[in-house]
Amino acid sequence: MTCRSVVSLVPSLTEAVAVSAPGLLTGATDWCSHPPGLDVTRVRGTKNPDVAAVIRLAPDLVLANEEENRPGDLDALRAAGLRVMVTEVRSLDQGFAELGRVLTEGCGLRRPDWLDEAEEAWRRARRRHAGRDVRAVVPVWRRPWMVLGRDTFAGDLLAALGVRNVHAAHPERYPRIPADRLAAPGLADVVVLPDEPYPFAADDGPEAFPGTPAALVSGRHLTWYGPSLVEAPHVIGEALAAALR
Repeated sequence: MTCRSVVSLVPSLTEAVAVSAPGLLTGATDWCSHPPGLDVTRVRGTKNPDVAAVIRLAPDLVLANEEENRPGDLDALRAAGLRVMVTEVRSLDQGFAELGRVLTEGCGLRRPDWLDEAEEAWRRARRRHAGRDVRAVVPVWRRPWMVLGRDTFAGDLLAALGVRNVHAAHPERYPRIPADRLAAPGLADVVVLPDEPYPFAADDGPEAFPGTPAALVSGRHLTWYGPSLVEAPHVIGEALAAALR
């Protein structure tokens, strides 16, 4: 099915569609910050979309994600007669597959070159870092401290770079861990601090992990699945290398 208009409720998918088919997007959330200068109708946030505004746009397709968007909002869009495509992305390979599905089956586009480039970049990264075993704690929030746990896209991305999330076996996907346990001596070789969803920075985060090197990384390159995946192995890899020197 060829689409004439798409509303995206997922920042990663917004960028993927906008880069692949400029002009196809008619609506996106306030959190959809890429590509810069995107001129579309804003429909509030991922967790509180303006459902009525989306319905008024009458898109051929609404893009959503099972983790980022609430089922009730998606049910309301479906009840209004809109076609909703929901993605699940918990690994790199699943991310690539879902991007292909959204762009080709959902939007009716030709598979974009950047998607092939991204897959090749990560094949090379996996080969380059095979056998590497760097232990990491990966906070995603502070006050309270929350970290990557099991079954996350960002955790799988780091694993492809030879970085092992020490909380990957936790029964929760984003567990709350007390600060003293997170910073326990010898637990990790590095703490990975992304600038989103919590805006960790040089003066906000590393001081909680005395004695452990901190890698300040781009949250977009760590957690987004889209065109940023082309450069993510280099961007995240450089940040890790700088911390571990």
